[in-house]
Amino acid sequence: MTQRLPSPLTPLDTALAALLQGIEPVAPVELSLAEAAGCIAAGLPLLAACPSHDIAAADGWALSANDLVGASAYSPLPLTTAPAWVDAGDAMPEGCDCVLDADAVEVSGPLSQVLAEGVPGQGVRRAGSDVAERIPAGAEGHLVGSADLLIARVAGLEKLSVRRPRLRIVNVPGATATAHMIAEIARAAGLDVKTLEAGARDETSIADGLDASDCDVLLTVGGSGVGRRDAAIAALAARGDVIVHGLALQPGRTAAVGRLGKVPVVALPGSPDHALATWFALVQPLIDRLSARRPRRQVTLPLARKISSSVGIAEIALLAEERRAWMPLAVGEWPLQAIARADAWLLVPASHEGFAAGTPVDAYLMRE
Repeated sequence: MTQRLPSPLTPLDTALAALLQGIEPVAPVELSLAEAAGCIAAGLPLLAACPSHDIAAADGWALSANDLVGASAYSPLPLTTAPAWVDAGDAMPEGCDCVLDADAVEVSGPLSQVLAEGVPGQGVRRAGSDVAERIPAGAEGHLVGSADLLIARVAGLEKLSVRRPRLRIVNVPGATATAHMIAEIARAAGLDVKTLEAGARDETSIADGLDASDCDVLLTVGGSGVGRRDAAIAALAARGDVIVHGLALQPGRTAAVGRLGKVPVVALPGSPDHALATWFALVQPLIDRLSARRPRRQVTLPLARKISSSVGIAEIALLAEERRAWMPLAVGEWPLQAIARADAWLLVPASHEGFAAGTPVDAYLMRE
């Protein structure tokens, strides 16, 4: 039976509010450092100072800078005791605060003389200079990145506490390329992703895959339109609740929002551009809520040319950065080559007719 979209279409803000209603952040979990990469930091431990004491930052002679005043190649300074040689990473000897290069000290039998002055801290990594005492191993509510992992490894940590929502994707046959794209984006965002392909495009086959027992979010990909073989919405209605079907969003008009028990469900269209736009507009805010993520960074640049939009429909524009300005690549309908070239995306609210050339706009980056 042909599915018919509701008329009029539901405003994006209304659909998003319904999707987020009652959603709380998931509980933190401890993951290995490799698994924690890309997840959202939560309750990270306070670290000890690193290094815990002054160490040599370079190979050379460990000395006290105050003892070297006036030393030069023209006026060598004899030493009363032989200097200590240190390798990078060695603890600095007591009373030494600088490391001179090998050729700055001449050693001949029991006699040593210095050919250059030194300054306190030269060639030395001070205690706490890499990691100050009692700072967290990352920023709460932000992505765990390579720099955070470096600090954690140097501090001797093996695990980090993060929030990692569990995502189940049900691929409706015919939308495999789109489902792969969404899964790859979700994994890059730090989600625990499981995928399943429905046995067929009929209601019963799709409904069999709608199991929310082991996930925090469920997505269907494909089958959300009004064609005779589009049965994802009927399957969701049979297993749970359809809250919204048909959004005032372009691309993404045939997306739907629902629930399986308490688990939020988003039905993504099978077309890559419509699915990606729905991900940006609905799924991304949902996983940010589940992850207790801090607001995403936006980049403000002027538009290189105007963007025209229809009042009453929220439209998403793809942008490329050119000469410190945002160049619109596509609005409302996105060719695949525009998706590949885009650096950022911009939501044009339903109340706007667009933006004039030169208008500064806040855009979200496609890749963080």
